[in-house]
Amino acid sequence: MSKSGILTVFGNREAIQLAAVAEARQVYIDVVIRPALSCPPGAARLDALLDSWLAYLRAEVFPGGCFVSATSVEFGHRTGPVADAVRNLKKEWLDLLENEFSVAGSPDPAEDAFRVDAYLCAGNTRRELFGTDAGLERARTLAGRVVENYRT
Repeated sequence: MSKSGILTVFGNREAIQLAAVAEARQVYIDVVIRPALSCPPGAARLDALLDSWLAYLRAEVFPGGCFVSATSVEFGHRTGPVADAVRNLKKEWLDLLENEFSVAGSPDPAEDAFRVDAYLCAGNTRRELFGTDAGLERARTLAGRVVENYRT
């Protein structure tokens, strides 16, 4: 389909971008979050989230790696509905991590969620920059150490 054909369907560029964010959100839920929901809340679910996130990146679902990481950087300084949708997507992810750390018994769920998210974003960046999974493996190891504090 041509660009003009796509614009005819969606109406304008913003509508296309909003639809893309909505679709990417659904993919993220289906591929990263939903598989982990079968695990008990807390540390077990956090481990499952890390594993499914790693599988999501290895499957190369989106060019540029993790859609959430890539678009957070691209739209972080912008305003408008698309930037708001990207921010909401990132906030949902961080809230999920915080909630799971809270259930796991973390004294500071926000800090632990921040650390895990930082490791995952760094792993994604290294994979995209250097074309190897070494950064992903390191990110999983470091994020796993944060979770390890709460395994019973």
